[in-house]
Amino acid sequence: MLRISHIIKTFEKVKALQNISLTINKGEFFGLLGPNGAGKSTLMNIIIGYLEADSGQISVNNQIMSSSNIDLRKKFGYVPQEISLYLELSAYNNLKIFGQFFNLNPKELNKKVDEVLELVQLKDRIKDPVKEFSGGMKRRLNLAVSLLHDPEILLCDEPTVGVDPQSRNAIFDMLSVLNKTGKTILYTTHYMEEAERLCSRLAIIDNGNIIAQGTLIELVNLLNQKDTIKIQKTSVTQNKIAQLEEIGQVTELDFYYELIPKSGFDKNSKIFFKLEEIGIPDAFVQLSRATLEDVFLNLTGRSLRD
Repeated sequence: MLRISHIIKTFEKVKALQNISLTINKGEFFGLLGPNGAGKSTLMNIIIGYLEADSGQISVNNQIMSSSNIDLRKKFGYVPQEISLYLELSAYNNLKIFGQFFNLNPKELNKKVDEVLELVQLKDRIKDPVKEFSGGMKRRLNLAVSLLHDPEILLCDEPTVGVDPQSRNAIFDMLSVLNKTGKTILYTTHYMEEAERLCSRLAIIDNGNIIAQGTLIELVNLLNQKDTIKIQKTSVTQNKIAQLEEIGQVTELDFYYELIPKSGFDKNSKIFFKLEEIGIPDAFVQLSRATLEDVFLNLTGRSLRD
């Protein structure tokens, strides 16, 4: 449905996007995962026509996108990373103003305003000025604006930045509902947990390059070590960390050490016995399936949050 082909974008000496190619299928919930500054927002702005690529093209159902092709651009709804609302106006007036940009007739617009307010659970605050809304409510209204013209493809650029966990979960639920009704969603994030929860397929972007893509299982299978052993950083474990070299390779991260065992420690029981022998209690040790954070670390040598 949405095809991104060989997109290159440079800002002066900064190569923001380097030969980006992706295909997002109809009805897919596709994630673009990468750290801040990786090029996610630049790509979103090129897709919607706000920025022009140096080379490459975007197409929807084999029709090539251009800034002048208004009908094709209307197939997109865009939820920007920054709050894009009139703070002094009410939720209702914001939606009426943005709805008029799409030339909806008054009857159709009123119907859509009711529908989107119902979806984002803001009908009881319809007359309140947006400046009185919490961060999560503003994010939900931002989402409502993007849906007024009933787009086929929804572009969400880090739509949960700065919101509390309850509001984040509410946004997740709303997006899942929209996806189940057939909307194609392209979702950017630097939160590994969001990508794992929401997306059926993912691409990992770093320094303007797509470095891997596939389902969660396919990406985790890129690792030789599927299980990860994480040891919490404490005053106890920090004093013992040198001895872990006997067991395997140790990587120090922000809040824990990651241990990749040597071949002689092929069974978890051997590892835990050795850790107990060293003096590291079980309470500080976690054995878990590899995550997208582990994949990113393996591919780039650094954390997603760096």
